[in-house]
Amino acid sequence: MIRKYVLSALALVGVALGILAAVRSAHTLVPTPMVSEPPAPSYQTFVAGAGLVEANTENIAIGTQIAGIVSKIYVQIGSQVKAGDPLFTIDDRAQRALIATDTAAVAAAKAQMEQAKYELKLGDELVQKKVISLEDLQTRQNAARTAEAQFVQAQANLDAAKTDLERLTVRAPLDGQVLQLKIHLGEFAPTGVLAQPLILFGGTEPMNVRVDVDENDAWRVQQTATAVGYLRGNKAINTPLTFVRFEPYVIPKVSLTGESTERVDTRVLQAIYSFERGNLPIYVGQQMDVYIDALARPNKSRD
Repeated sequence: MIRKYVLSALALVGVALGILAAVRSAHTLVPTPMVSEPPAPSYQTFVAGAGLVEANTENIAIGTQIAGIVSKIYVQIGSQVKAGDPLFTIDDRAQRALIATDTAAVAAAKAQMEQAKYELKLGDELVQKKVISLEDLQTRQNAARTAEAQFVQAQANLDAAKTDLERLTVRAPLDGQVLQLKIHLGEFAPTGVLAQPLILFGGTEPMNVRVDVDENDAWRVQQTATAVGYLRGNKAINTPLTFVRFEPYVIPKVSLTGESTERVDTRVLQAIYSFERGNLPIYVGQQMDVYIDALARPNKSRD
């Protein structure tokens, strides 16, 4: 009998808990507010594309022609440099020692050349006085030519050593900014194409933005059309864009937005625009939502 009442009580408790859970789950969920409202361009018809901010020179991977230990670094991340300014130096002690050796070799070769020339000049006088034979004079001429060739060779070796010394200091190829610095004092700097460049460098005045235009809309974009770029995540940060060029080769799309309707087999025309950064908090590598004033699509004909 007691068991019967217990089962009934448990059943009532279960029903009550079920009703309570249903009541709690029935309240209206408040949607999470958007971090940033999407931009609304003023164009009646436009083409939208995802843009990636880059240097106006494109991003340059700085390397070294001669591998070695980094002994000096002259720049920091974000440094503005002029063309020819030093960026970093590979340990040059061995090269400087070689230059000292080659300099001594040049001095010795020069002394031998001057001595051979003196012997040749003296030989001319002795031949006229018939003190030595013409064969002896020819021997002195050959010795003078050999000494001169040795001097030229020694000077060439010295010049080559000085050139290699200059190559140990990597310099900026043009005016620009250090975007990334991935070397440290005492580290070994290898040559060749690296997965991570020693220094990422580029011109940032003005900046460029590379826009992917869907191939289906490529015909609608004109060089003379105006465009505006909005920083991804904050539509209040925006700037007018100036057309620079089209990349004439249409490539597969690699920058995906994540939308469910997005096709991954789309090809895109890349359009390059520039803008003056000024005080805008925009950095190389950031994304922008770009809107380009474009031709309207023709109306579909009806049969």
